[in-house]
Amino acid sequence: MSSTLDSLPPALAKIVQRFQRASEPKRRYEQLIWYAQKLNEFPEAEKLAENKVPGCVSQVYITAALDDGKVVFQGDSDSQLTKGLVGLLVEGLDGLTPTEIVQLTPDFIQETGLNVSLTPSRANGFYNIFKTMQKKALEYKLDLPS
Repeated sequence: MSSTLDSLPPALAKIVQRFQRASEPKRRYEQLIWYAQKLNEFPEAEKLAENKVPGCVSQVYITAALDDGKVVFQGDSDSQLTKGLVGLLVEGLDGLTPTEIVQLTPDFIQETGLNVSLTPSRANGFYNIFKTMQKKALEYKLDLPS
């Protein structure tokens, strides 16, 4: 289990450890709400079709920008728990290089224990949010000089 943690970027490893300490589902949900509240205000002007995450029951938006070779994400959702998943991913992936983001796998969700607490549609939403963030990072990776 710790080998997975060791391979994660530091911010994401810290998030996984935080969730591992929250043993019961109620605590995990409280943790998600906390991540939702930590998200910066999402600009209404960015709620565009190209920023919408496909395959989510909730309305979810993700934007990415490149700042000094690192990807900076913003996100929002109309569902508090889904917004928490967005917040978790924004916090965990923010400031990584496009290559680091593209190389990650979503397996760390198992390490958090959230996969057993989430409904199938939310778990699927998490995966879609993660994949959208990777896709946006990949677009920047392709723009970078090799």
